Amino acid sequence: MNATARNGTPPDQPLVDTTPYGYGPGDSISDVTENAAITHHSLKLNGKSIAYTARAGHLVTTGIYSSRPGAKLFYVAFTVDGAAASTRPVTFFYNGGPGSSSVFLLLGSFGPRRIKTSMPSFTPPAPYALEDNQDSLLDQTDLVFIDPVGTGYSTAVEPNTNKDFWGVDEDASCIKQFIKRYLTVFNRWNSPKYLFGESYGTPRTCVLTWMLHEDGVDLNGIVLQSSILDYSQAGNPIGILPTFAADAWFHKKVSLSPAPPDLPEFMDKVIAFASGPYANALAAFPNVDAGVLQHLSDILGIPPMVLKYWQLNPSTGNGSVFLTSLLLDAGLAVGAYDGRVTGVDTGIAEFVAPDAGGNDPTMAAVGGVYTAMWNVYLNEELQYTSISPFMDLNDLAFDNWDFSHVDPTGAERGGSGSLYTAGDLAAAMSVNPYLRVFSANGYYDGVTPFFQTLINFQNMPLASAQIESNLTVHNYPSGHMVYLDDASRTAVRADLSSFYGEAQTHVAAIKAAIHPELTAIAGFAQYRRRSNRTPY
Repeated sequence: MNATARNGTPPDQPLVDTTPYGYGPGDSISDVTENAAITHHSLKLNGKSIAYTARAGHLVTTGIYSSRPGAKLFYVAFTVDGAAASTRPVTFFYNGGPGSSSVFLLLGSFGPRRIKTSMPSFTPPAPYALEDNQDSLLDQTDLVFIDPVGTGYSTAVEPNTNKDFWGVDEDASCIKQFIKRYLTVFNRWNSPKYLFGESYGTPRTCVLTWMLHEDGVDLNGIVLQSSILDYSQAGNPIGILPTFAADAWFHKKVSLSPAPPDLPEFMDKVIAFASGPYANALAAFPNVDAGVLQHLSDILGIPPMVLKYWQLNPSTGNGSVFLTSLLLDAGLAVGAYDGRVTGVDTGIAEFVAPDAGGNDPTMAAVGGVYTAMWNVYLNEELQYTSISPFMDLNDLAFDNWDFSHVDPTGAERGGSGSLYTAGDLAAAMSVNPYLRVFSANGYYDGVTPFFQTLINFQNMPLASAQIESNLTVHNYPSGHMVYLDDASRTAVRADLSSFYGEAQTHVAAIKAAIHPELTAIAGFAQYRRRSNRTPY
């Protein structure tokens, strides 16, 4: 819509941002203005036209005790016009990394506009297409997409530097301050509140949920997509086996007779095998039952002798040994982020550096369309123009990230290979018995495997069946970025519509089943006793 008012709609307010944003560890800015480009749009969803306002700009976080400016965070918000704040939910979105902006969720998942890709094939070069998103959640909730410090156009405010915010707890605290600032600026304190985190955004959500509770902001629900809540279990062969079997099934390498016709049913059988015979075989190696070895070969499409050389562990080398072996006869590598996607693995392509996943076949297949269409969307439709380059993925943030973490009991649960945040989630669910958790996972995701996610949930320090019932887990035939698969995105949207739509029914059911104050006190006390007694 042009800047001229039409049919009573306020005029658009374009913004040219001349502040230079730096993305290195020592960078910062002095500018603390909170400007935004404001544009007005409509989306026809399920036969109904929805008028909404888009804001692309900055809010400034402050120090918890000093109230001095801490960081200037870039965000894009979509809010339905004329809705009552007290009944209209607001959901805060962010990607992971650490070091990723929220552009992938913004233009791929449930915003009002989305890019068209050719997934699981490589999306051809420009011209690309941007379309109204019929899977948008705008009919259920307002949407706020946040770029953490060092990503997008977000930077520390001096005397702070970007690196001051590059840590598990520091990052979550900064996002917490942003959310509180947003609630104040836009009068949303009494709105139902939700978080949506992807990948590293899931441990961020666990920590953030607890921090918000401590500041008096209790959430209605959180969405965890492609979770990694226990870094010590990354690469666990039992947790990743079903994902690799799904990859083999998709590429027709499974040699079971008869061939499994249905992926979910096949996954159920592989999970049972992984939890029983396969787990026992790993523990007994090199004494391997021939029948178990053959079945492992049949579901993975890898010869028994090769599996013995791998010591029955296809996740060796962060899974690369399996991903580069499954289609070796065709000279192809399988994507870790989405096992349906393949890339040439011969000649120079075999030696291209992975660059934090940027050259994984999955990311390579969609990188060009995201970069081009984000710039088109931001400049032309949202009417925000900056003199600075947009930082979609910041490798420096990842390289300088502090994985230290102190959980709600005061225990150190950090470390780049041992970060554990499921305890934070358990604490938040214990003190807030109304907190609902929705977990979305892709069968073909080898980065955050769906079965390992389920294992992590099962091992959470929760003792209340009532609280555990607040957790819903759904798996879809897609990869790490579940929404890139058209059918899976539509299915997730339907499930999330129910998740939002049943919120008040859920509250009434909880009230009828438990006494919330006693449950909160008892649940958290039990969590503290268990945490102080035994490791988890």
